Amino acid sequence: MGKKAVIIVTATAVCAAAAVLVVRHRMRSSGRWARASAIIKELEEKCGTPTEKLRQVADAMAVEMHAGLASEGGSKLKVIISYVDNLPTGNEKGLFYALDLGGTNFRVLRVRLGGKGRGIVSQEFIEVSIPENLMVGTSDALFDYIAAELAKFVAKEGQDHQPPPGRQRELGFTFSFPVLQSSINSGTLLKWTKGFSIDDAVGQDVVAALSKAIERTGLDMCVSALVNDTIGTLAGGRYINQDVVAAVILGTGTNAAYVERAQAIPKWHGLLPKSGEMVINMEWGNFKSAHLPLTEYDHSLDTESLNPGDQIFEKIISGMYLGEIVRRVLCRIAEEASLFGDTIPPKLKVPFNLRTPDMSAMHQDASSDLRVVREKLKNVLEISNTSLKVRKVIVELCNIVATRGARLAAAGVLGVLKKLGRDAVKDGENKKTVVALDGGLYEHYTEYSKCMENTLRELLGEEVAETVVIEHSNDGSGIGAALLAASHSQYPGIDES
Repeated sequence: MGKKAVIIVTATAVCAAAAVLVVRHRMRSSGRWARASAIIKELEEKCGTPTEKLRQVADAMAVEMHAGLASEGGSKLKVIISYVDNLPTGNEKGLFYALDLGGTNFRVLRVRLGGKGRGIVSQEFIEVSIPENLMVGTSDALFDYIAAELAKFVAKEGQDHQPPPGRQRELGFTFSFPVLQSSINSGTLLKWTKGFSIDDAVGQDVVAALSKAIERTGLDMCVSALVNDTIGTLAGGRYINQDVVAAVILGTGTNAAYVERAQAIPKWHGLLPKSGEMVINMEWGNFKSAHLPLTEYDHSLDTESLNPGDQIFEKIISGMYLGEIVRRVLCRIAEEASLFGDTIPPKLKVPFNLRTPDMSAMHQDASSDLRVVREKLKNVLEISNTSLKVRKVIVELCNIVATRGARLAAAGVLGVLKKLGRDAVKDGENKKTVVALDGGLYEHYTEYSKCMENTLRELLGEEVAETVVIEHSNDGSGIGAALLAASHSQYPGIDES
């Protein structure tokens, strides 16, 4: 009996201890979830974009646009005069080329335009990688390499691609680096980005450098237009639809361009263009306002970035940064609420390890067990064995960050429409306003683009929203550049035979 009593007492003690451990685990677990919930709730509040706040952001954008047009340096928005005063009409005819240089690859395109009613008849392109040594070499070495590839591309053409006698081939040059433009076909390189560092090119006219390299190959081709991808998107949109008044890129980065009345640009001191219009490159990624809903995660991301204090709007709405914001929030929850166990997963600590395409896939996971989220966590961050509850938290985080970005992008578009006086319906007018949009974020992150378009409708109201259309305009940096070469041709009104 004594032994049995001891065994019973011991077993009871073990059970009691186990029960205490279970209770403690549950208490710890509920405490962890309470902390995780508090962090998410705080994020949601700080990322809040009520309609009134978005209207304030739009008003601030319009004010900055006015200031930037008035004087150089008058605004955080650069509001750059592009010298594009002739957008395509759809009547352009002939063979035109484009060179798209924006990173470690470049593209050469050939586009045949059929004239009124025929549109783009044909297009071909090649994509070429730039050897690493040329990214840090000399200006001549880089542009000679590009010109040689351009000459090879042209050399393979048949008789049907030959220009009429006495006529040069014409090229639109998309150069996606900071440039101070002085005419439609000249611009001084301010600095290199994206891994390029060619000192003797800085401060030089990039069109002159390319033109000399083309000359050295013996190719008879001139650069008709120097543009960026946003203005190319505007040109591509206008070619198809004459109601296009603005273009927005929502991709890795973000920018906007729009058509302004030349008389409404106080800082323009040249002759007024015959068209009476001038395309403005806003560089809206640099927009900053006290009305933007910023969080501690945004502040730390900005402080640790290569350009602290700059591109604040871009850092909260574009593809380069959305996934990184989610990663930073997850890091905090992992640290303070042990979301993934007692230690923070090492891969989660690596900046920019969670890319926006991964975030988009998780956010848009429609499976009942969120298996896409599970796979992304496992493959990207090496986090295994997550519960459905944890996976739901991650979807919620993605939704909060994407929603803020999309709604602020819509507020930016509203700001442009306000500046153009297109945010209201005037009596007796039934004018359509079309905004051309491009970029991987807009094209592939469906939840983001849907939210952006719905928010714009909400801000405009039903009556005005019926007159405003968002249209996808593809490949502004390629086809758009060729179209601008056509609309700024040195042979206006001459059709190819």
